[in-house]
Amino acid sequence: MWKRRLHSFLYAGRGIGQVLRREPNMRIHALATVVMTGLGLVVGISRWEWAAQWLAIGLVWSTEIINTVWENYLDELHPERSPTVGRLKDMAAGAVLVAALTAVAVGITIYGPRIWSLL
Repeated sequence: MWKRRLHSFLYAGRGIGQVLRREPNMRIHALATVVMTGLGLVVGISRWEWAAQWLAIGLVWSTEIINTVWENYLDELHPERSPTVGRLKDMAAGAVLVAALTAVAVGITIYGPRIWSLL
């Protein structure tokens, strides 16, 4: 049983790696994750701010992975151009945009007052 659980984590890690290798936007999210983690360490954000930041990062990563899966599935199912498929892909991309804007709002909430106090 434990061996199967371990394999499920390995498969999930492999999936994340595939998205990182194949999707330029995912690499942008990864860079933003590194930058925001470094910024949090430098300014010393609180435990609750870390929680909000990690939740926002997880939301963006999750929606980007789901969007990638959805787009690949639709491309496989309908290789020809289709207005319906295009709309569905746009909606999935919109979900990623909502997640990313939410993460920006979280970042502004956490870091905005600190930046403002320096001005």
